Amino acid sequence: MSPGTQASQGEAAAPMAGGARLEAMRRRVRLARVAVWTVIAAGPVALCVAVASTPTTVAAAPAAKPTAVRTATAAADPGGYAQVFVGAWLRSDANDATSAQARLAQSMAPDVDLPDPAADAQSAPQSVTAVRSAQRGTGAWSVTVAAQYAGGSVRYYTVPVASDSTGSSFTVTGAPGVVAGPARAEVAKSPYGVTVPEGDLSSAVGEFLAAYLTGAGEVDRYLAPGVTLTAVSPTPYTAVTVQEVSAVEEAAAAEQAPTGGTTVRVLAAVEARDPDGRWPLAYELTLKARSSRWEVAALGSGTAQDGGGR
Repeated sequence: MSPGTQASQGEAAAPMAGGARLEAMRRRVRLARVAVWTVIAAGPVALCVAVASTPTTVAAAPAAKPTAVRTATAAADPGGYAQVFVGAWLRSDANDATSAQARLAQSMAPDVDLPDPAADAQSAPQSVTAVRSAQRGTGAWSVTVAAQYAGGSVRYYTVPVASDSTGSSFTVTGAPGVVAGPARAEVAKSPYGVTVPEGDLSSAVGEFLAAYLTGAGEVDRYLAPGVTLTAVSPTPYTAVTVQEVSAVEEAAAAEQAPTGGTTVRVLAAVEARDPDGRWPLAYELTLKARSSRWEVAALGSGTAQDGGGR
């Protein structure tokens, strides 16, 4: 076939392909019109269904901006810092500024003068303890420190302390001042107002504490199911005697344990003995009745734990 003949055939095929595409488009339009008229003829319900079934495009909501969460940091208590300073300051001497205690005091309070004790002055304190911290403002504190001496006397000092914004650095800003000690607070009436007579409850308390403090028997045998408590080790005492047991609940006053389900809280005053003497101690206990016997459910504040804890 000659090149001229092939060209004429291609030119003839192009209008035919274009006509076919145009006819297909017209056919789709006619079908769409028929579908719309069919829906209209079927009534409003069909029209609603047709509209509802039409695919829709929903614009995605803009992503919420992350909210910054600020965590409040509790101000660091400089009580320990003031305690160390007062201990070093009381043990230092202005005539020996190169001693370890003097250098420590000066490093913690650069603007505070060292004391100048007399040759026969009272000896250095046996212990120094921070007893109260009060924040006076942003980065400003007043700490009360107690110094106890060999003769049994106690002297209280107030110490001004400054802290940085993070509470990680402190400086003593002034010399200590001697003040009166804290007043004795009024004590609320004890909730343990029920006297527990000798009987099953007081016996259970005594036997448990003997096992707990002297190793006389296994502690586990006196515990309620699920409670875990380990005896003190090494055993600190050779004997324990119950002096008095008082309770919160009236049920504790019964001489015999109930059949079960009863819980009482008691305070046991005991006398413990060791080779060095006699020691008055007190223990808060929670006991539960089971099978006509009392079992220890807790010792003190969360010392004994059952299952999931207290």
